Amino acid sequence: MRSKIAAGNWKMNKTYSEGMELVEALKNGPQAGGDDWVILGTPAIHLKDAVTATQDMPRMKVAAQNCHYEASGAFTGELSVSMLQSIGVQCVILGHSERRQYFKETDEVIAKKVKAVIDGGLTPIFCCGEPLHIREEGWHVRFVKGQLEKGIFGLSAEDFSKLVIAYEPIWAIGTGVTASTEQAQEMHGELRKLIADKYGAEMADATSILYGGSVKPSNAAALFSQPDVDGGLVGGASLKAETFIPIIEAMNDQA
Repeated sequence: MRSKIAAGNWKMNKTYSEGMELVEALKNGPQAGGDDWVILGTPAIHLKDAVTATQDMPRMKVAAQNCHYEASGAFTGELSVSMLQSIGVQCVILGHSERRQYFKETDEVIAKKVKAVIDGGLTPIFCCGEPLHIREEGWHVRFVKGQLEKGIFGLSAEDFSKLVIAYEPIWAIGTGVTASTEQAQEMHGELRKLIADKYGAEMADATSILYGGSVKPSNAAALFSQPDVDGGLVGGASLKAETFIPIIEAMNDQA
């Protein structure tokens, strides 16, 4: 049984005190059970103390929002996997469309990061998704297939089994526009078929695939009820306990 996951991506939001207040509020809210997870993707300033604050929460993990693929070196402003590992970070969000767009990260760079994270014993949350014009032209499946082929399909089956995928249609990120439940299920189903073609049906069935793109309390239950949607990578709604907790509850209802 693959894990259900409610992951928050705080992006570049929250001062240190604001972020730690949110961590505490979420600790007092509903928790994931079984093999499911709540993941907090915080800015770097919160990582160490968020790990410490949640160390007694068995189903809550902390994720960095990026890392470098090199172990060390003259890369000003970057964090290595070993640095994250040394403070107890468990996951890293990689390949987010904002990293691809604003920081010009290529599929090849993202592939190196995914491999480095896995080799370091952390869980990569690999993001993929198409822009609006690709969706409108009907090439969305082919576009995302290319991202998978260049970003993660070079992994061995053993390494591939250690990652989480987040499908985020770029046209729905931060826009308030959400893919319909049918659109989300269609793409998640296609992703699972692509994984089955590459690694086999058992691997496809075991891989958690999250939906991201304006997930909020009003649509989380419908999205998460789809058979191939295993939770969400949540942006704006993860910044407040009163909006992220109902999303966690929606995930729990599908367990």
